[in-house]
Amino acid sequence: MVQAVLRGLGVIGPCLPGRGEAESPSLDSQRHAKMEVLKEKVEEEEAAEREEAAERAERGEKIMRPSEVRKEGTIMTQEMLRDLKKKLSEIEITVPGRDSIISEDTVDTSKLPLSYQSNTPKEEHLLQVADNFSRQYSHLCPDRVPLFLHPLNECKVPKFVSTTIRPTLMPYPELYNWDSCAQFVADFLSMVPLSDPLQPPSHLSSSTTVIKCQKGNCFDFSTLLCSMLLGAGYDAYCVNGYGSQDLCHMDLTREVCPLTVKPKEIVQEKEMAPPKKYSVKPPRDLSSRFEKEQEMKKQEGIRAEEERQLRKEEVRLQDLVFDLGDPVRWEYLLLGTDKPYLSVTEEDDSDLNDEDDEDNLGKEEEDKSFDMPHSWVEQIEISPEAFETRCPNGKKVIHYKRAKLEKWTPYLNSNGLVCRLSTYRDLECTQTLEIKEWYQNREDMLELKHINEITGLVIDYFKPGHPQALRVHSYTSMQPETDRIMEFYEKARVDGLIKREETPKTMTEYYQGRADFLSYRHVNFGPRVKKLALNSAESNPRPMVKITERFFRNPAKPADEDVAERAFLILEERIQLRYHCREDYITASKREFLQRTDVDSKGNKIIMTPDMCISFEVEPMEYTKKLLYQYEAMMQLKNEEKLSRHQAWESELEVLEILKLLEEEEAAHTLTISIYDTKRNEKSREHREAMERVMHEEHMRQVEAQLDYLAPFLAQLLPGEKLTRGQAMRLKDECLSDFKQRLIDKANLIQARFEKETQELQKKQQWYQENQVTLTAEDEDLYLSYCSQAMFRIRILEQRLNRHKELAPLKYLALEEKLHKDPRLVEFLRGYV
Repeated sequence: MVQAVLRGLGVIGPCLPGRGEAESPSLDSQRHAKMEVLKEKVEEEEAAEREEAAERAERGEKIMRPSEVRKEGTIMTQEMLRDLKKKLSEIEITVPGRDSIISEDTVDTSKLPLSYQSNTPKEEHLLQVADNFSRQYSHLCPDRVPLFLHPLNECKVPKFVSTTIRPTLMPYPELYNWDSCAQFVADFLSMVPLSDPLQPPSHLSSSTTVIKCQKGNCFDFSTLLCSMLLGAGYDAYCVNGYGSQDLCHMDLTREVCPLTVKPKEIVQEKEMAPPKKYSVKPPRDLSSRFEKEQEMKKQEGIRAEEERQLRKEEVRLQDLVFDLGDPVRWEYLLLGTDKPYLSVTEEDDSDLNDEDDEDNLGKEEEDKSFDMPHSWVEQIEISPEAFETRCPNGKKVIHYKRAKLEKWTPYLNSNGLVCRLSTYRDLECTQTLEIKEWYQNREDMLELKHINEITGLVIDYFKPGHPQALRVHSYTSMQPETDRIMEFYEKARVDGLIKREETPKTMTEYYQGRADFLSYRHVNFGPRVKKLALNSAESNPRPMVKITERFFRNPAKPADEDVAERAFLILEERIQLRYHCREDYITASKREFLQRTDVDSKGNKIIMTPDMCISFEVEPMEYTKKLLYQYEAMMQLKNEEKLSRHQAWESELEVLEILKLLEEEEAAHTLTISIYDTKRNEKSREHREAMERVMHEEHMRQVEAQLDYLAPFLAQLLPGEKLTRGQAMRLKDECLSDFKQRLIDKANLIQARFEKETQELQKKQQWYQENQVTLTAEDEDLYLSYCSQAMFRIRILEQRLNRHKELAPLKYLALEEKLHKDPRLVEFLRGYV
């Protein structure tokens, strides 16, 4: 398993092409200091091992001796060095022979750059150093896996592993962040597992080739991601290690899909208001204290177990020390690392420096610097088409625990679908619970569709820009007068409508920001008298039984005159009003008007009587409403009732219009194309092609202007023959006659094409008249399309013919004037008209 991480967690050798240093006498003092500290640490570890062995012996346990016996203070003689050199030369670093993922069938290696097919002298030197280091490692640690230092690339050429990294900054702002960059690599490449999951691969291809093939193993994934992160400015490294089987195979069937995890809601603690003196006491808490204590003990036990597990994990991680400057646990391949050395005391440091100064007295320091070769990989490039496509072949499927995630590239599906998340009840993913579908570039601004397969509830989410300012639409059926909820962008609507809830018998609307302070309208419907189609709301609307409206507080009016709620009981012919409460009051004024149609003893209609208005005043002693005021208020309320009924009827019509529009949009699912997308935008492409055609015609005119119009006629003369006046006159007449004939031929050609198109159109019209009765709708559409195209061609030919007739005489006179001014004929045609 290889991961690209944002910190160096253990890298043998440099990860980036840079500059290193080889061994030199100037570093002897540092090495001597490090060896002394290393010797002390080894002695401490051996003492600890002896104490542990003694304790085990007392307990009767078997003593396990370390596999490696450290020898301290051993002086290497020349003979011992020769023996060690012979042993190292006999060690063979065996790398399992496995075929590369990139084959010659997918990539033509002969067309790759020269740096892919060969090594420079610097690279050869670096490979020798790496090979020597690998042999020493295998000699000291024969039981360990060989180091992954110089695998073969796609051209079967050994390359140092760190030079395969090519830091590149992509020209896409989305790839500037580490999370979106990692998500892009995961979507863009297809995972190919290692043939032997316990061994590193024998080949490590370049990131450019991996991008071209869009597949690779975990090493290819990490190399590409690390290159992109380094280009974006992150301190990233590639780490080689082991992982679980699910992680190495990218098997997420045991993981929960991140899209199904709901973000934690931050609960804001409400500030408790200070209790009032005469406030009502809260009810007594009758829950069991014993059960609460038992639940708290249970939670504390679970928390203690989690903390114990975390401590174990911390102890285990503390054994892994990632200080690359620690020579006891880490060894550098090339000197010159910027990691700090182990600290030593000032006294020891001064003693060591004195000894080194005495030993190196009179010796010149030799500069044996080593230039790290640059990366052999070319700059990573991802085309806009590949960046937009992302997934291989435009589609990718990821299986999670009880979920399946499908991704598509934009414009691949005709309905704009780019992502679908299906969640299931069982682990076998056979019983669907719900489906979420994400869309892009929809003309109807549809962004997300949430389908609950159990309840049948469908929730559509729209982006700003819908013709009806629709934001959310929840429904179980697209038939009108059924249960549904519509939410709107209130700032995009004139009436300030926020939400509309509809049932077969009711309709509720919520408003905000209106000039009349209306906030709520609830309409109750009764059964229709006649059973007509459901979409007959305009011709036969549902009878309204009751309309209830609520209003926000209007600070410009007194509370006793500002209506908070009014209800129109249409069948009972009553109007009920409730006003806003005054400050520090718990009751509000109320009125009820009765719309009676009684007549008096003389047969006159009773307009207003005191018993037609029943009121409750909070402060009845302040003022009393007169009968005239009550009459004017009732007349105004009647007008407002008509207005409310009309607005409710318009709301019904708007629901039908929205449903019809949604059905048409769902059937057409038209996609919007940016004007900058010249490949998909037909209008933009046609405009570009027209501009290119005009430029081409202009270029051809310039080329024709540069041509010698007398060349065909001058070719009739013998070589070296001088031109006479008669020959000049003849050349002029022949040139004008030839040009005139060309103009006539062009006019005849346009006329012939015009007549041909006209005859074909007449034949097609005659055929339509004869077979009009038996034609299908598809045949009629084809006929109309043909007629439209034929009329377009005829109109263009007619315009070209008229334009040619207008320009032909002018072109003829221009050529004649040009011949008179030609320097080869001007002497002979002077004075000739």
